[in-house]
Amino acid sequence: MRSRVRAADLLPLATIGIRSRALRAALSTLGIAIGIAAIAGVLGITRSSQADLLSRIDRLGTDLLTVANGTRVGGDEAKLPPTAPAGVARTPGVQKITATAAIAHVQVFRTDRIPAYRGGGIEVRATDTSLLDTLDGHLDTGVFLNDATQRYPVVVLGHDAASALGIVRVDPGTRVWVGEHWFAVAGILRPFELAPEVDRAVLIGLPVAADYFGYDGHPTRLYVRTDTARTAQVATMLARAANPMEPSSVAVSRPSDALASRLLVADSTTALLLGLGAVALLVGGVGIANVMVISVLERRTEIGLRRALGAARGHIAVQFLGESLLLSALGGVGGTVLAAVVTYAVATYRGWQPLLPATGVWAGLGAALVIGAVAGLYPATRAARLNPTDALRTS
Repeated sequence: MRSRVRAADLLPLATIGIRSRALRAALSTLGIAIGIAAIAGVLGITRSSQADLLSRIDRLGTDLLTVANGTRVGGDEAKLPPTAPAGVARTPGVQKITATAAIAHVQVFRTDRIPAYRGGGIEVRATDTSLLDTLDGHLDTGVFLNDATQRYPVVVLGHDAASALGIVRVDPGTRVWVGEHWFAVAGILRPFELAPEVDRAVLIGLPVAADYFGYDGHPTRLYVRTDTARTAQVATMLARAANPMEPSSVAVSRPSDALASRLLVADSTTALLLGLGAVALLVGGVGIANVMVISVLERRTEIGLRRALGAARGHIAVQFLGESLLLSALGGVGGTVLAAVVTYAVATYRGWQPLLPATGVWAGLGAALVIGAVAGLYPATRAARLNPTDALRTS
């Protein structure tokens, strides 16, 4: 009678070697688990990071443009003309605009007792009252400049500037020493992710900048909010609108592009890490092949006995191939669980929403099974070809 192997017997047969040599089986699956964990973990962490970055870009908006001083052909810094804000405001598609100016050679201290050489890192920037509206900013405490306070020695501190000065709240008597003058502190701003130069600045009104520090009316940076659908078109027109005489000396940029560029950097890094994960997966497959070859040599007696009792070559091949696939599957499942744990831990620590792409998980598991099948093919074929008489004689 021709021997048969029931489907229900395949799993017990495939686990004989794993149950008898548990430590070796665990070590052989480790390479597969590391490879799957690397691939799925990298995809999960990258997807979580990118989703968070995209949500931040959407929240902050891509319709903000900046117009700043550029350089002339000779390398000299060019100035924006005093008419730049008006010219930009007339550009079709521009919705809001705020002019600011960096006041050079003016230092800021907490008191008037600090030597001048100890200063640095805090910029004085003149602005008008529309800055918060244009940048969609918010106050951490206090109030912003208004039509009255912008004409008097009153400042609003950027987030980083307030930290550097050691000011965490605004009281009626809170003041700072700005360019040999006392200025009352009206408020402290929350961070501006798209305008970090504001975070490092002490903001004063344009009129008081002209009265106290000789501001000449030339802005150094314009913040422009546009119609989102026309942002790219508006960006091409702002240089000529700001400085018709020297449009090439005007620098126009979109701050959100800096965040978007991080997605490209993340993609290149992801490709590298996925390559390393694939190498680890391949090494794991080689390890399984090595274990299966050794298993065939060690279990010659078992193979010979089963063949003598009537097991067909196909049954022996299926047993060892099933064992190789089972080792790969165990490594794949273990690696997926490890990837999920790592992704969740990293995402939670960074404040991201944990995301583990299903395509990456299934692709990794599929790759593990393919590698397991390839790794077990030769040992299974070798075991099936063993002559039962020779196997029993050499045992």
